[in-house]
Amino acid sequence: MASTNSWRLEIQSPVAAPRLFRAAVLDWHTLAPQLAPHIIASAHPVVGEGRIGSVRQFNFTSAMPFSLMKEKLEFLDENKCECKSTLIEGGGIGTAIETATSHIKVEPTANGGCVVQVDSTYRLLPGVEVKDEITKAKNSVTNIFKGAEAYLIANPDAYI
Repeated sequence: MASTNSWRLEIQSPVAAPRLFRAAVLDWHTLAPQLAPHIIASAHPVVGEGRIGSVRQFNFTSAMPFSLMKEKLEFLDENKCECKSTLIEGGGIGTAIETATSHIKVEPTANGGCVVQVDSTYRLLPGVEVKDEITKAKNSVTNIFKGAEAYLIANPDAYI
């Protein structure tokens, strides 16, 4: 039987928590193709409108080892800038990963910025070993938030 593994990541940002949460989490399917077209070819909601139970799909370019990823929103508290999602298709599901969930919380800091906390839990399929995938996953998540941060700094009226 495969064991459950996890990793944690913290990212500091000068951007206010609600703005970064809305841009990098809730609306990332809209921003991602604009900010990272070399990686994300397109993205769109599949089911729902961003509430619990909603599913969105990201379609990747050949820069990624898989062509798509679908995630389902399991928990959302917009006031606390917190959510949990489950990978339900693509992104290694069925080929290397049995299950994967991410819990994201964006908390305000005293300086007006925020700290992003990401906890990822996953179960590998039997016989699959992790090599540098955790480092790649952490870098990918960091790039998402730093990309949204740069966009928000350049566009101070966005996501107010």
